[in-house]
Amino acid sequence: MTEFIPPGSRFHPLPSPFPMKRGGHLHGARIAFETWGTLAADAGNAVLIVTGLSPDAHAASNPANPAPGWWEPMLGPGKPIDTDRWYVICVNSLGSCKGSTGPASLNPATGQRYGLSFPELSIEDIANAAAEVVRSLGITRLACLIGNSMGGMTALALLLLHPGIARSHINISGSAQALPFSIAIRSLQREAIRLDPAWNGGDYDEAHYPESGMRMARKLGVITYRSALEWDGRFGRVRLDSEDPGHNDDDPFGLEFQVESYLEGHARRFVRHFDPNCYLYLGRSMDWFDLAEYADGDVLAGLAKIQVPRALAIGANTDILFPVQQQQQIADGLRAGGAQAQFIGMESPQGHDAFLVDYDRFGPAVRGFLDTLPAA
Repeated sequence: MTEFIPPGSRFHPLPSPFPMKRGGHLHGARIAFETWGTLAADAGNAVLIVTGLSPDAHAASNPANPAPGWWEPMLGPGKPIDTDRWYVICVNSLGSCKGSTGPASLNPATGQRYGLSFPELSIEDIANAAAEVVRSLGITRLACLIGNSMGGMTALALLLLHPGIARSHINISGSAQALPFSIAIRSLQREAIRLDPAWNGGDYDEAHYPESGMRMARKLGVITYRSALEWDGRFGRVRLDSEDPGHNDDDPFGLEFQVESYLEGHARRFVRHFDPNCYLYLGRSMDWFDLAEYADGDVLAGLAKIQVPRALAIGANTDILFPVQQQQQIADGLRAGGAQAQFIGMESPQGHDAFLVDYDRFGPAVRGFLDTLPAA
């Protein structure tokens, strides 16, 4: 498999060797990132965005790449994350296939793709790599650290491992530890990929790609990204017409309902644009993450070890993958550590993906928090 690098990506070489939390080192590794806005002379207006599992660093359009980004309505001049005021950095996670070093990258020691020889990946490794990018830009303290979904985990690890790196934090649909339901879903996703004969123990190529496994893994993910309320309101029990793509009268168990067709279309758009081994590694890194391990098994005490002056934790009340109670827990734990921390539970029907689609709710919350941040 090849990597999928957005045009206009910039790259920061990581220190070599770069140590990994669970053992091993990377040599010649790099992190892909993009920036927007202008860095102030004192570097006090920097905002870092760390992402969920699948996004690249192209959060919004910019001169180097005018294509819309995955968070386009949130980021830009006059938008909630206002690039007329803030210098914004978005990094692609270590372990991904969107420009940063991961299992799909070439191992400089062998000239072959890492595959399963890539060291075990943790959220802490992703956080440490992001911190290297920040410091390479001459930034000693971020104005704000923003993390979405898996990025919410990464942001908490970054704050814990690099005290004082940010003056404030926005945690969106994130968590301080993986819950059993989320672990179970990701376990099934990994199993679907690994049981596809084309996965071949992680040794595959473009001609022999585990498409069926990736399709099933992505469908499982998409089901949990939205809520039952939205599935019902959006699709109901509407059936496909005979002319609809995917409908096949000759297949007694083929696609019959519109919701099935939606999942199939979504999966097919994804499978050839993400590396299966990277999907396995990143998903497992979330399962392992638990701030309780830093505080004798107490997750709230682990959160209280984080020193950040101000914080906002936001979630959707219909989120089943990262339940809103986990964002409440983040706010409570950070407050116990001395932060001025606020929690907002959004009445959004879109579930976990709400922060990617429900901009009418999430946009004002993010803007309101950033607008009240003082100058450095």
